[in-house]
Amino acid sequence: MTETHPIGLSIRGGVKVYPGTRALKGVDFDLRMGAVNVLVGENGAGKSTLMKVIAGVETLTEGTIEMDGQTLTFRDKGDAVAHGIGIVFQELNLFPNMTVAENIFIAREPTRFGIDIDARAQSEAARALMKRLEQDIDPDAPLGMLKIGQQQVVEIAKALAQDARILILDEPTSALSATEVEVLFRVIDDLRAQGVGIVYISHRLEELIRIGDYITVLRDGLITGTRAMAGVDIPWIVTAMIGEGSKEFPRTKVANFGAEVFRAEDICLPRLGGGYAVDHVTLSVRAGEIVGLYGLMGAGRTEFLECVMAQHPQSTGRFYIDRAPLVERDVAGRIDRGLALIPEDRKRDGLVQIMAIRENITLSALARFARWFHINLRAESVGSAEFVKRLTIKVASAENPVSSLSGGNQQKVVIGKALMTEPKILLMDEPSRGIDIGAKAEVFRIMRDLAADGLAILFVTSDLDEVMALSDRILVMADGCIAGEFAPSVGHATVIAAASRQKIKDTAG
Repeated sequence: MTETHPIGLSIRGGVKVYPGTRALKGVDFDLRMGAVNVLVGENGAGKSTLMKVIAGVETLTEGTIEMDGQTLTFRDKGDAVAHGIGIVFQELNLFPNMTVAENIFIAREPTRFGIDIDARAQSEAARALMKRLEQDIDPDAPLGMLKIGQQQVVEIAKALAQDARILILDEPTSALSATEVEVLFRVIDDLRAQGVGIVYISHRLEELIRIGDYITVLRDGLITGTRAMAGVDIPWIVTAMIGEGSKEFPRTKVANFGAEVFRAEDICLPRLGGGYAVDHVTLSVRAGEIVGLYGLMGAGRTEFLECVMAQHPQSTGRFYIDRAPLVERDVAGRIDRGLALIPEDRKRDGLVQIMAIRENITLSALARFARWFHINLRAESVGSAEFVKRLTIKVASAENPVSSLSGGNQQKVVIGKALMTEPKILLMDEPSRGIDIGAKAEVFRIMRDLAADGLAILFVTSDLDEVMALSDRILVMADGCIAGEFAPSVGHATVIAAASRQKIKDTAG
């Protein structure tokens, strides 16, 4: 098997450090030619970082890349392309106002005598690629007029046009229909027969077993399993992905659920190019209950929370607070009715970095401190100090800029800002993202205490251990839909299977 599929690229001792995190921790990876090299792991495991290193988008902090017996350093993506490496990102890198052919050959346009672009040759070459991909797409059509699945096909054609020896496909089927997936698999078989080395990343575990020749599993920046695909089943993948143990965030107070506080019914958010980002979602949360919303990247969880907060006017469906219809159509109106959101990106959406800690905490509730046309600064200071103490935010002075705080303390400021509005339900999007393990424990303690005081909490997370340990009830989203509802006692494999749209026996706990 190994003689049939020689190693075309190797990484040895690969380390990638970003500020505050080690995304790769001494990775040894072999990419075999004429084979599909499957790469799998939870969100944040390091898959995309590893692929960006191979594609020249990122450089290793430590370690080496070897190709054809030579040690290489890719300074940028152009270097990697020159060595025959192409990548198709999950997020499309295309220009909607340009034609299909222009997108495929951008920065590599065929020219006539080096003077001007040979549009006819470009169009014919694009037509041939579309024929190879079994797609009836006009090369001269504006890309923005295509469905999202067709745009994904154009992205793949763009990589094929570079005659890549190594092709990286990052979630290539996430936006494709079943028919388009079958076409893609036929193209992959054709490339494999031509000796192309393919790296295939997907959360759809059954798909990986079907298409893969070799599998590598990443967890927290480390490789936890690598082998030929023969004999691999989904329980083996799940165990390698999540390990045997789990992080513990124990409940210290007895759960005491009250009446239903929040209900969403039949929520839909149309996606540009067809389909739904949020697809007929119905859910509810009771007073004192922590409901975890788990899903993989692109499942529609963040978009759902944005619909709740009136950030998508085109969304449809109905919301209720304390069984009364939520008719307010703007963010301020929904805050007044008792909704509060902790956004995924606290620096961009949750805080004003140049403003004081005090000002950030009170920003959503200034009406409480307004006296005619002025803010009562004394009352504001007292109010913010109360939340600094309550949330144990470590500050030298509440007058310091919020940017002076650590990530964990900034997250507490965002929570304080939300609580200042006296919400009935708290929506939290990835509340532990970008904070260390000690700060996580504090944030989770705060969530437990708030729930014990009767606050309803709906939180989104990509961390399986967190959702299993923190939730009173687990909802799983996949492809914009609710794919399952579980008690926290359910096994890890069952939750992963629901998120991956698989039906398997629960063999991993």
